[in-house]
Amino acid sequence: IGNAFYLTGQYYHIMFEELTSTIEFQMSLLLFVALGGYLLATRIHQSAVIGEILVGLVVGPSILGLITYTDFIDGLAGLGSIILLFVIGFEFEVRDIANWKYCVIALVGVVVPWIGGYLCAMLFGMDFYSAIFIGTALTATSIAITANVLREMGKLHQPFAKAIIGAAVIDDVLSLIVLSVCQDLSATGELAVSGILFMIIKAFGFVIVGALVGAKFIPKLLNWMDGTKIVRKFPEFVFIFAMMIAFFYAMCAEAVGISAIVGAFLAGVCVNRVDLKHSMDIKLGAEYLYIIFASIFFVSLGIIADLRYLQPDMMLFIVVLCVVALATKILGCGLPAKCMGMTWKESMMIGVGMTPRGEVAMIVGLIALNHFKEMAAATADPARSAELLALGNELFIAIVVVSLVTTIIVPLIFNGIFFRKERKEAQACAAEIRTHT
Repeated sequence: IGNAFYLTGQYYHIMFEELTSTIEFQMSLLLFVALGGYLLATRIHQSAVIGEILVGLVVGPSILGLITYTDFIDGLAGLGSIILLFVIGFEFEVRDIANWKYCVIALVGVVVPWIGGYLCAMLFGMDFYSAIFIGTALTATSIAITANVLREMGKLHQPFAKAIIGAAVIDDVLSLIVLSVCQDLSATGELAVSGILFMIIKAFGFVIVGALVGAKFIPKLLNWMDGTKIVRKFPEFVFIFAMMIAFFYAMCAEAVGISAIVGAFLAGVCVNRVDLKHSMDIKLGAEYLYIIFASIFFVSLGIIADLRYLQPDMMLFIVVLCVVALATKILGCGLPAKCMGMTWKESMMIGVGMTPRGEVAMIVGLIALNHFKEMAAATADPARSAELLALGNELFIAIVVVSLVTTIIVPLIFNGIFFRKERKEAQACAAEIRTHT
């Protein structure tokens, strides 16, 4: 009887694993939990970012193991980040990101965290290559995380919010340049100056040309299309074309070596100036896509963080690294903002808003992991190979945890400190309205 129960249990266990491993099941479960996390966070008056990341931790490898981070999940998450930044771009004008002050904030906000991360890794006895990966991971700023939090709070039009987004766009470009330098050093041990200069020219050239040319011609083109006969017959025509522009900009950004989300953001900035009369509202249509796919993006951040690899002897290093990650961005971006004429509160909000590392840091972690795997494969000594694999896993999980902590803490600080009074007033007003109705 015992054997029968055991075999039956094994049979159903295998059947369950086969079911949960299909793409259809993974996609359906991912969408279900992503939208559920969005509704749950909204219901308890918290940022959707927190609810969705926590849901990702629960269904991911860390706890239940129902969803694993595959190329399929990565593709959906990438689509979500593109749509998210396209929608965020609607709130901005070209002049909001073409500000030399944001360049200063971004530059100092890259240099200080890199030095802090490098010194922290060296202090804990890591080798040179590990230290440069840690430093590079701390340079990143995830535009998507902070932009979404500010959008939820209705603060995107505030001067400090424009400074955060403008600096974060430049920061994204600078971080990818630093990543390119890091890859060259780890692969060859040498620095290719000509390649770096070429990448800088390509990246900033794309941002400048894409923003200026797009802002001049895209609104005119869409407004012209709005008056054509085909649009009167098919009101969704202009919306579809606008989404094509978003993905075209994303492709061009990837082609020149910077993140696709920068291209999507620039497309949103260009589309912002369109005034449609006969077509479907572009912003409304993109908003519905945003709710679905941006939720997948945030859930994926929880799924990729496999906390099972977290070892007790790593805890002190991770705690110190989290403190360094927060302090270096707050000081590295906050102090330049103060020198540029911002108030202390606005400067601190800019510093805190630039702290999320998000998906960019996780990419650095994956590159570090693959680097050490390649080194392990090229080593004939089994003991040394195992040591390199362990080091790569430790680096990866440390970077992922720091990315997760800096992502979650931002909405908590904004809600709990900077806008606590406003949030309480809004909740009291909503409660009063419910009482009267």
